[in-house]
Amino acid sequence: MSRRPIIVWGGHLATRRTLRLRGLAMMGVPAAWVATFLVVPLCVMVAMAFARRGPYGGVEWELGLENLRRLMGYGRFGWSSAYLAILGRTLLMSAVTTLLAVAASYPLSFFIAARPARTRYLWMALVVIPLCTNLVIRTYAWMLILDNRMPPARLAQWLGWIGPSQALFPGSLAVYLGLVSSALPFAVLPLYTNVERLDWSLVEACRDLYGGRWRVFRHAILPQTRPGLAAAIVLTFIPTMGAFVVPDLLGGAKVWMVGNLIQQQFGASRDWPFGAAVSLALMVLMLGGLFLLCRRGRGEAA
Repeated sequence: MSRRPIIVWGGHLATRRTLRLRGLAMMGVPAAWVATFLVVPLCVMVAMAFARRGPYGGVEWELGLENLRRLMGYGRFGWSSAYLAILGRTLLMSAVTTLLAVAASYPLSFFIAARPARTRYLWMALVVIPLCTNLVIRTYAWMLILDNRMPPARLAQWLGWIGPSQALFPGSLAVYLGLVSSALPFAVLPLYTNVERLDWSLVEACRDLYGGRWRVFRHAILPQTRPGLAAAIVLTFIPTMGAFVVPDLLGGAKVWMVGNLIQQQFGASRDWPFGAAVSLALMVLMLGGLFLLCRRGRGEAA
């Protein structure tokens, strides 16, 4: 007769089998939550991407590649690059937004880190406070700022960039302003965490070796802030890829991103299968970007 080993766990005696059952019970609720609200909807979306739209907007479960072919531009009337252009514009605008947000976050992070300890958290609060306001309200605030009667539009009219009585929206400039302002707090927070703990002795050593500003940043500052930089890129690029409120309000019908296309398919068009196919393509692009970022990070670490 084999004896089961007795283990002391949490002040109580238990066997390995009892510990396994307790572990499964503790994991059951989170696993069921993730499966119910993440895995199951994801599987439904993937299956719906290969279904067909019904004559009155429903879903007919006749699986095929029609939606993916349509996304690639092959429709009833030949090939069109409209959807591929939207995908390309989304990638470009997300990359530019991430670049601008990160470029603005570095000096802002150094500025906040250089403040006295008693006022440092006040500056951080000013960065985070916009996140407490609804994105729609912030976007409408940009619409008021860029109105034709406000100083920015008056200056652009005087310089001849826009016509008389025209506003600075809708257009790409307004969309970039809205996206960068929305992404800036998510880029500042992880970078500030690294900048605050910066080892300034390495920076001084690089300066003593007659390193210029670019060399000091590249060899002393960038390696120490690379974890925060990677987090800032992920936290700005991924949400920007799915943005639709800012392009819808500040871009109008001139600047469409993938989020606007998905919103139209699930809204006015009632073409849920094609909307699911576009959502699947968006997820593939996001996962591809994360894969390249992780692979690049591993290569630099090696």
